[in-house]
Formats: sequence, structure tokens, C-alpha cells
Amino acid sequence: MPRARCSPCWTRRPPPECRLVKPSLRRHQRDWEDLGELDPYWAILACPERRFGRWDLDEFFRSGGEEIARLEPEMRRLGRPARRERALDFGCGVGRLTRALATHFRRSIGVDVSAQMVATARTLNAAFPTCEFVVSGHPDLRMFPDDHFDLVYSVLVLQHLPTRAAIGTYLADFVRVLAPGGLLVCQIPSHIPLRRRFQPRRRLYGILRSFGLGPHVLYHRLGLFPMRMTALAEPDVRDCLTTAGARVLEARADTMASTAIESRTYYVTKPERGA
Repeated sequence: MPRARCSPCWTRRPPPECRLVKPSLRRHQRDWEDLGELDPYWAILACPERRFGRWDLDEFFRSGGEEIARLEPEMRRLGRPARRERALDFGCGVGRLTRALATHFRRSIGVDVSAQMVATARTLNAAFPTCEFVVSGHPDLRMFPDDHFDLVYSVLVLQHLPTRAAIGTYLADFVRVLAPGGLLVCQIPSHIPLRRRFQPRRRLYGILRSFGLGPHVLYHRLGLFPMRMTALAEPDVRDCLTTAGARVLEARADTMASTAIESRTYYVTKPERGA
């Protein structure tokens, strides 16, 4: 019997934005279509010195290989995933990590909200036949069946969702699509300092965009961009994961050095049936 979805599982009173409503999803898609056209590599890996098209493509993809290479000993240490058939790269962008995961799993599937990002990913990774790229126009992973992926990996992605409720919905669905004995690795900010919460460049981008100014003018001339930052406290993350049927193996704290934003990386599994 399928597990109930997390709606999400708050330990305290839910925030006002208790659902990812369609207008919010449409704005989120529009923002990432803009970023996919304006500066896709920087939007994925936002090093300040690489903004405005300054990423070297080989270096960009090499960084993905190095990130997944660091994951490999962690998977061995944790003894997860039990199998290496399918990996999901959630928020794949142009496939920086999808390509790297394909060297460790039989098949690697990247999912992104932006059709522009996915089209670019398919072009850049055409020589990697075990990679597949899918556009998601929904606030969940309904295109995939239960227990489908041995690894679900999402880093520097959930933080850009429009609401905390949206993060909770995806966390529950990560657990649903994760195979028993699999491994979910996801990173989420746990606290954003007050001075970082207003996000004026993003807000001004949205206002001017709604008045008809083009994204190229807003980004290249005015230095504005639509990338948001959303946090979800560790107790809420744990509640959502455990209610969905997962077991949190570890939660590692780190700080995003350039912003002082506190973050956690969660290592999560779904117990084997009967375990």
C-alpha cells in the first residue's frame, strides 16, 4: 500500500504558504527558464567569479565528477545504496551531476523544472547514452513509480524552491520513489540570517519582470536575478522524512561561507521490507 504523502509534517504551526499553488509553480518555472537562458552554468553553481558566462565548460563538468567522487566513499561507509541500478539527480540543470552519476550507476536520470535547462543538458550529454533528462512541470515526482531509484541526490536545489511547504512535498516524494535499501542525499539550508531574508535583487527582478522588462536587461544591465533562498529547520526536515517512512542516518552541518547561511546535508535510507 502506498505511503501517505507528507503535507508536509510540521512540528509547529504550518507557515501561511501551506501549499505550492499553481501561480507559485508557474513563477518558479519562469524564473528558471530565464536563468537557463541567461547564465545556466552560474545558476547551477553560483561562484561569484563565474557569473556572466565565465564558467569554463570542462571545469564545470569536472567539478561534478569531483563531487560525486567524494560521495562514493560515503556510500561505501554507509552501506547504501544496496543496488546501483538507477540514480535520480533532482534539479539537474544541464546535467553536471547526472553525467557524473552515470559512471557509478547503470542509469542516471536528471529532472529539472526548466525545459531550457533540460534541452541544454540533452545536447551537452548526447555522448552519454546512460543519461536521461526529464522536464517536471509538477510540484512532485508523479512521473516516477514507487521504489524506483537506488540513489536520490539533490544538492543546492531544494533551497531555491518557492516555499517551505514545497520542500516538504518533495522530501516526502523522494522517500516514495526511493527503493528500500536505497540512499537519499539532500542538502537544505536550516537557517537564513535576517539580513539575507529580504533578497532585494530577486524581489526587484520579479517586480520589473512583471512590468515587462526583459530578463537580459534585468540580469546583464541591472545585475538582478530571480534566484531565491528558502530554509527548512532540521526538526521539520526530520519529521517530514520519518513520517514518509524514511530513516535519517546522518545530518551534517555546514555553512555557506559567502552568505553565512546555515545548511544541513541529510543522508537518508528507506528500510528494506521486513527490516
